[in-house]
Amino acid sequence: MQPIRTRSDLWMDVALVAFLIGFDVVARVLPHAPGVWPVAASALFAGRMLRWPWLSLIVPVGAVAVSNVFMPGDHWAVLLTVAAALCVPALLGMLARRWNGIAPTAAAMIASSLVFFAATNFAVWAFDTLYPQTLQGLVQCYVAAIPFLDRTIIGDLAWAGAFFGGAWLVQHGPALAKRAL
Repeated sequence: MQPIRTRSDLWMDVALVAFLIGFDVVARVLPHAPGVWPVAASALFAGRMLRWPWLSLIVPVGAVAVSNVFMPGDHWAVLLTVAAALCVPALLGMLARRWNGIAPTAAAMIASSLVFFAATNFAVWAFDTLYPQTLQGLVQCYVAAIPFLDRTIIGDLAWAGAFFGGAWLVQHGPALAKRAL
């Protein structure tokens, strides 16, 4: 059964999408650990939480598009692959709505991290000039990216924890504070 959605719900969702995009842009542009940025986690969060879930696809695409205005450019096909790979968490977030608890969300985040690793490194090999267009070049590309994989997974899980934990605190914090008094 679908929840009843109103115009007010739409505007609240649009406001959250705008906030997430702005947050992601700032986090990507400011200095950060390589491979650790919140875009995938915010896309998962949006896919799972928005009342109009299709809006969640705007979060990663908007964040990548806006932040790349401030960052050195990659090959257009690599950027397109990055944006597409970052839509996967939004889609998995929509799918994960069917289940409650941390495990489905964590599984969706880890799967998203692995898809991002596989897709974006393949795109770098296929469209950039860093590696030869051979099987050996493809292997070199993935091997060179391995040091970033654990950071990406841990960063994605940490950011997802921050987003979902923050939402939980917003929803339950006032009641907890009231009980504590």
